[in-house]
Amino acid sequence: MYKKGLVFGKYMPIHKGHLALIDFAAQQCERLVVSMSFTPHDPIAPSVRQAWLTQIFADRPQIELAFELDDFHDEGLPLFEATKLWATFIKRRFPDVETFFCSEDYGAPLSFHLGLPCILFDKPRSAVPISATRIRSAPLRYWDFIPSVVQPYFVKKVCLFGPESTGKTTLAQDLAHYFDTEWVHEVARDILTNNDFGIDEIIHIGKTQTELLKHKTLTANKLLFCDTDVITTQIYSKHYLHTVPEVLFDLEKEVQYDLYCLLDIDTPWIADDLRDLGDRRQEMYACFQAALEERRIPYLKVSGDWAQRKAQVVEAVEKWL
Repeated sequence: MYKKGLVFGKYMPIHKGHLALIDFAAQQCERLVVSMSFTPHDPIAPSVRQAWLTQIFADRPQIELAFELDDFHDEGLPLFEATKLWATFIKRRFPDVETFFCSEDYGAPLSFHLGLPCILFDKPRSAVPISATRIRSAPLRYWDFIPSVVQPYFVKKVCLFGPESTGKTTLAQDLAHYFDTEWVHEVARDILTNNDFGIDEIIHIGKTQTELLKHKTLTANKLLFCDTDVITTQIYSKHYLHTVPEVLFDLEKEVQYDLYCLLDIDTPWIADDLRDLGDRRQEMYACFQAALEERRIPYLKVSGDWAQRKAQVVEAVEKWL
């Protein structure tokens, strides 16, 4: 039993292979340092990865987390020379570690430079055949290798976008059922009974819609289908109130959708207490289309009968799977 060991990596993202390595190491050490290295330009923000590690190991006092700026690695060097720089950093930052654990080719040269034993774990990755690179390239395909804490980050969000009475709610429900996941309804219908509303109500709708989406992301199964978005709230704010509160643009930046589906108006008009633009459908469709094109957001145009619409979105989404 070692008094103190070290496991280090970038954890972009942390996955079940990392967890297996850490568990293996923890069984052989009284204390284990799990160190995350980062740079400001990493594809997954350091703060996000730090939050994952903190949550995963919150109840394991044996494990000590460290978060270290990677200003010591030189990609232009051969592995033997690069690990010499790593060793200098480790000796300075973790002088009391007695061993380190890894599953990589760098184990042998780093062990030489450190003068410490390297204990390898599943180097062929036969026990947990995954890598962070593969997860980033196709997260839904490797979903089962992603810890539950991390999965919400990779949920693909689909926004069903367009004017009134184009079947967004029905389609969102059908798609969620088809893919066994969650959907986000239009909260404006929970808040308004007619179109006589003011700035306070429209801001409340934007904030509530955003919070509901974030909440649903936590329980979604790979995919999340959204009946509306904050751009839609902006469009109706401009139409009914002739202004758009700045906070709605701030809220728009908080959520990134992976696919926008612009629903055509080739569907029957069904009036209700909130729908009053039946005579202006083409105008409103053009407004929604322009909103996407002004932002340079790519979109899938969805049209046809209900079955055709569903099939078009399913085909697009299944490419992720």
